[in-house]
Amino acid sequence: MFRSDKPAPPAPMNKTTEPVSPGKINSIMEGTSIEGEIKSDSNIRIDGRVKGTVNARGRVIVGQTGVIEGEVICQSSDIEGTVIGKVNCQDLLSLKATAKLQGDINTKKLAIEPGAVFTGNCSMSGGVVKEMDPVRLRTDNSIQRPEQATATR
Repeated sequence: MFRSDKPAPPAPMNKTTEPVSPGKINSIMEGTSIEGEIKSDSNIRIDGRVKGTVNARGRVIVGQTGVIEGEVICQSSDIEGTVIGKVNCQDLLSLKATAKLQGDINTKKLAIEPGAVFTGNCSMSGGVVKEMDPVRLRTDNSIQRPEQATATR
C-alpha cells in the first residue's frame, strides 16, 4: 500500500581526497620522534622531532621544542622551533623570534621576527605588490618641491 517503486539512494561514499576541516590539527607531541614521510590533508603541529619530509595541504606549525630535519612542503607555516632543510611554502612563512631555520626557503610571503635565525637562500615568488614611486625615492636636492617652486617666482 505505501510501497515505492523508486530505487533506494546509493550509500554515501567516503571521500579521501577531500581535505579535513581546517580547524582540526594533527599534533606530534614533545618527546615523540618520527622518521619517514608525513602527509596531511590538514594542519599539523610539531612539538617533537621529525626526520624526513613533512607534506601538509594546510599549515605546518613547529613549536618551540619542535625539530624537523628534512623538507617541509605546505600551504603556510609558523616556525618557533628548529628546521634543518628546505621549506616550500605556497603562501606565508612566518619565523617567530625563537625560530632557527637552516636551509633554503621558497615562499610567496616571508615574515621574520627579530631574534629569529635564518641561514640559507630565500626565493620569493608572487610578483610585485606595489611599485615604489621613483620620484619619492630620490635624495638629490635638484628636484624642486611644489612649495619651493612657488617661493622662487
